Amino acid sequence: MSDNRNSQVVTQGVQRAPNRAMLRAVGFEDDDFTKPIVGLANGFSTITPCNMGIDALATWAETSLRTAGAMPQKFGTITISDGISMGTEGMKYSLVSREVIADSIETVCMGQSMDGVLAIGGCDKNMPGAMLAMARINIPAIFVYGGTIKPGHLDGKDLTVVSAFEAVGEYSAGRISEAELTAVEKHACPGAGSCGGMYTANTMSSAFEAMGMSLMYSSTMAAEDEEKAESAAQSAAVLVEAIRKQILPRDILTRKAFENAIAVIMAVGGSTNAVLHLLAISRAAGTPLTLDDFETIRAKVPVICDLKPSGRYVATDLHKAGGIPLVMKMLLEHGLLHGDALTITGKTIAEQLADVPSEPSPDQDVIRPWDNPMYKQGHLAILRGNLATEGAVAKITGIKNPQITGPARVFESEEDCLKAILAGQIQPNDVIVVRYEGPKGGPGMREMLAPTSAIIGAGLGDSVGLITDGRFSGGTYGMVVGHVAPEAAVGGTIALVHEGDQITIDAHARKLEVHVSDQELEERKTKWKKPQPRYTKGVLAKYAKLVSSSSVGAVTDLDIV
Repeated sequence: MSDNRNSQVVTQGVQRAPNRAMLRAVGFEDDDFTKPIVGLANGFSTITPCNMGIDALATWAETSLRTAGAMPQKFGTITISDGISMGTEGMKYSLVSREVIADSIETVCMGQSMDGVLAIGGCDKNMPGAMLAMARINIPAIFVYGGTIKPGHLDGKDLTVVSAFEAVGEYSAGRISEAELTAVEKHACPGAGSCGGMYTANTMSSAFEAMGMSLMYSSTMAAEDEEKAESAAQSAAVLVEAIRKQILPRDILTRKAFENAIAVIMAVGGSTNAVLHLLAISRAAGTPLTLDDFETIRAKVPVICDLKPSGRYVATDLHKAGGIPLVMKMLLEHGLLHGDALTITGKTIAEQLADVPSEPSPDQDVIRPWDNPMYKQGHLAILRGNLATEGAVAKITGIKNPQITGPARVFESEEDCLKAILAGQIQPNDVIVVRYEGPKGGPGMREMLAPTSAIIGAGLGDSVGLITDGRFSGGTYGMVVGHVAPEAAVGGTIALVHEGDQITIDAHARKLEVHVSDQELEERKTKWKKPQPRYTKGVLAKYAKLVSSSSVGAVTDLDIV
């Protein structure tokens, strides 16, 4: 008899006959009761190109699980398309969906006593949501990325969904015609797969590959290519072996794994959202991680990949150039990766990378040689100061000088900010403040891709700063600072900023300051009134009541007693 926990439960004798009867109804035969039961969390949805190809991958994985001697039990979980909800009230549900996904996978796997879980996802929150669940339930698990979209093409240039957002800014600034805007819209997203640059989806898939929770090379495969289906099938077989060996997520999600993920994220120029998600996952895994750990690693790791949003290439180009394994091997060779960290295959990172070249091919320029990086240090800087005593995250690639001091232009919502930008009311040297968009205040911590893309499109990317207690899309670049904590809704200093106050963003000194005396800020604080909740019923109301600060990952189960 198998030693897995579910098959023990369902074969414990006559008292389990009703359980077996239910399972026979879904296809179990006598021998199947000795096999490990594997949950197959399927994020398929036609609501977004990121997930519309996932059902076929689930079928490949299901077949492979059976062949490997397991009994797959497929169930669905949700997705929210950030690209479709961006700039709308619907974006408030995006970060919330991370918790819904995690809760749903945890609920099914624990409620049905699964022996392992294979999760397949594509859009931004599928990945951290699945990993949160895997860390919580700690049964053998593997993540399968749905794959990246191939680039769109127009006039000899590669396009991504961010191209459409930036084109709106260009059109509003009179830099392109309506016909040109429409042409970008029609060509930006040619088919299935997650957004093509090193945006949040590809950042998180890369991080999970680096952590050992996904197979090597799987994080940069195109959704529509045959190798993606083959990788899904291989992942299923690897998971069954991990069940037999009882390799558990918390054996893999160690401090070394998180440091490896952060190093890779810095090297590829990944999304600010990775900071939020890794903090949350580390907490679920019981592995201490803080904002300062990102800053420590940033100082050591150069950006060696020329990838969108601030660079030239997309994830499929990175895949052709050697993918994440080549980036990892370069980091390993320079003492910036823990080679002894375990992977879901049972092998270490170093063993997995043994046959990978140590240097990029001279025939490509997606991955730069170590001695000629894009930037000498990582691009995600942790800023602190009187505007962010708990910390904030700045993305500093793609700008000439990550320092600015200028007058505050204060907006109480993303919509008000975007209107001002599109109306030409923002001038060079302004520092835009978008507040009450944090985890509690939004609620939901919306991404600011529409305003930041409009700034880039208007040609103000190097001369205008933007700070917010909300988030940024992985497609955002420029002089932007997000995750400002404490947020406005709990009385953080960002709530006390007045129009015209001088604000300094200084990524070199890692400072975020409003030039107002402590005494004046205290006086303003006495006059500040906590706003009424924007929602009093439903999921957003529950989320606002439970969610913690972005500085600890915006989790909803912090210190529940």
